[in-house]
Amino acid sequence: MGASTVRKLHQRTRFLPREHGATTMLLIPTVCAALLARQWRWGELATLIAAIAALAAKDPMVVLARQRFVWKQQHPETATAVQWFAGWTVILILCGLVLVATWPLTATVALGLGVCGFSTLAVVINVKNHQRSTLFQIVSAAALTSSSLAISLSATGSIAPWCWWLWLLMAMQATAGILVVHARLDARIASRGTAPASEGYRRAAQVALGVLACAAIAAAILRAWLIALALLVVVAGYWHDLRGQRDHVALQISLKRVGQRALALSSVYAVLLIIGLW
Repeated sequence: MGASTVRKLHQRTRFLPREHGATTMLLIPTVCAALLARQWRWGELATLIAAIAALAAKDPMVVLARQRFVWKQQHPETATAVQWFAGWTVILILCGLVLVATWPLTATVALGLGVCGFSTLAVVINVKNHQRSTLFQIVSAAALTSSSLAISLSATGSIAPWCWWLWLLMAMQATAGILVVHARLDARIASRGTAPASEGYRRAAQVALGVLACAAIAAAILRAWLIALALLVVVAGYWHDLRGQRDHVALQISLKRVGQRALALSSVYAVLLIIGLW
């Protein structure tokens, strides 16, 4: 590879958050928690920037890990990964200093250990090319939606009771969405051949929707009507998606459009939760 080609690759490589689903699972709970906190502190901005930096730092970390443990020759993107990783690390350290000054020590240590542990897991999973593992994606959903807890801590100095419910409800919705997407991918693959689609993810998605429906019933019993409505909206939206996966024409809808519909559904769900938990 010539020097000019290496320079062009260096210029084109940008280690920014590029997984739209992960970014959505990070940002929507963050916005919800910021609004529900009903107050503003600069620590919230530091928390948001730190969360984005931690998410973005994963990709250069994966490149560096592959260079160290997998690749036998030096890859041109490694030098760029070093620079981006260093930049994101500096941002994380600066934000961390702000949080250390404002958060209780136990919360700071717990969050730091959690971020380091999950980042290490993500790098190992990606280096081994198991990033499509459903279990890992569900764990990722729980980790990303926990950004709401960090925002509550930054805004109020503690994790408010409503925030635990927000995290649980967001994580449940994200898990159901992941299973529905996997069911769609299986159905699309099966539509191109003669083998029938695997029913494993479809059944798992149906179970997840059943759990959401039960949660809606529980919310209604507790007279949390808007939260019940939010859960039922999600159940209806994902159930419609599962039904469409049986139709060959509907199954050919582009994944970009499917992602846009999922984002719209998540946004409606988030708005209803904000109003319901207000």
